[in-house]
Amino acid sequence: MAQSFLKYLLVMVATVFFFSPATASEGQEGADELASLLKSYETYQADFIQIVVNENGNKVQETRGSLKAKRPGLFYWETSAPLSQFIVSDGETVEVYDPDLEQVTIHKLDDRVQSTPALLLSGEVDNLEETYKVSGRQIGDNTREFTLEPRSPDSLFTSLRLTFFKGELQEMRMQDSLAQLSVLSFDRIRLNEPVEAGAFTLDYPEGVDIIRDGA
Repeated sequence: MAQSFLKYLLVMVATVFFFSPATASEGQEGADELASLLKSYETYQADFIQIVVNENGNKVQETRGSLKAKRPGLFYWETSAPLSQFIVSDGETVEVYDPDLEQVTIHKLDDRVQSTPALLLSGEVDNLEETYKVSGRQIGDNTREFTLEPRSPDSLFTSLRLTFFKGELQEMRMQDSLAQLSVLSFDRIRLNEPVEAGAFTLDYPEGVDIIRDGA
């Protein structure tokens, strides 16, 4: 479950029927523009639908849930039954709770985990160009699309597309090295609304197995 999160989190697909000629920005310009957009998000809350498609185009998983993110470093992710999972980051560690397995896995927030797409909403974004090759394009009057290609061969994904509508992050699409596509679509988006501190803690029952990454 933890690896499923790290590999398939935050992805979405967008089909555009009408668009004006695209204008492109690449390299540092694209990275700076994306960083500016993301840094304007003090908090981000939304519901989501996540769909995973295999290399043959067949849907292999669909989940629904909600997320909350707050800078710096706070993140909460919850998926609903039958694939219930809870993920929280406090900026130093990531805890993954799988109720069905009665198991909590704690990962140190090292460089590899920090490059997980979800944490773009709560982590540092000033040096995006060092981690990703970033390109951007304008679609119509209100939609801005950015494509990120990791520079590290050890990345958890091969490409990530972020789509903004009027400055709101609405969709993400991530492809991994096995040609699986994970698609995440956001709804009921709340930008920069207050989020209580307790939202970024996990409450799990006594007796669950706790596994520390690397232990």
